[in-house]
Amino acid sequence: MNENDYIDRVLALLPRATPLRAQIEMELRGHIAESIAQGHSLEEAVAQLGDPVRLAESYLSAVPLEPAPHLARIAAKLVDIGTVVGIAALPVLVAWFVVSPEVLPFVAGIAVLCGGIGFLIYTIVAEHRRGQTIGKRLTGLQVVTESGMPIGLGQSVVRQLPLALQVLWIDALFALFTDRRQRAFEMLSKTRVVNAER
Repeated sequence: MNENDYIDRVLALLPRATPLRAQIEMELRGHIAESIAQGHSLEEAVAQLGDPVRLAESYLSAVPLEPAPHLARIAAKLVDIGTVVGIAALPVLVAWFVVSPEVLPFVAGIAVLCGGIGFLIYTIVAEHRRGQTIGKRLTGLQVVTESGMPIGLGQSVVRQLPLALQVLWIDALFALFTDRRQRAFEMLSKTRVVNAER
């Protein structure tokens, strides 16, 4: 593993909104350069820094995680739902003018089903890949692990189970009574929603 690969692995574990990200990169490059200047090989210099996951966690432990406000989370969810409803409404609108009235309820039903499945898939993928949906991005929120790192695909799936199981309201009530404002399935998946600008 070369210097750039190691540093890229560490930075990939830090959420994009992590403050001082450029400074962390410069610090890592400086440490490796200093170690090489003292006569160590690149492998030894990287080994001194340790496992990229643990190193990223140590940087993140110095960054306080501020729980997302309830109203911002609600606003983010409404934006996401509105986006999906807007997209799902397009085929129904087209069908209104094209198909016969007897077929229109069938088309609307398919649009609702596809919209629901699409919303679920979109949320899972967006939170896994970027830590944010459109709504969370607009409201300045981000999904991270409890230590502040990006979430995995499995964690993203577990976070969305209440929607698939139709227990979203019960799950959401937990956020009112927990210190970190976590939903039940967020606690289960060891994830949190935090202010992205930390």
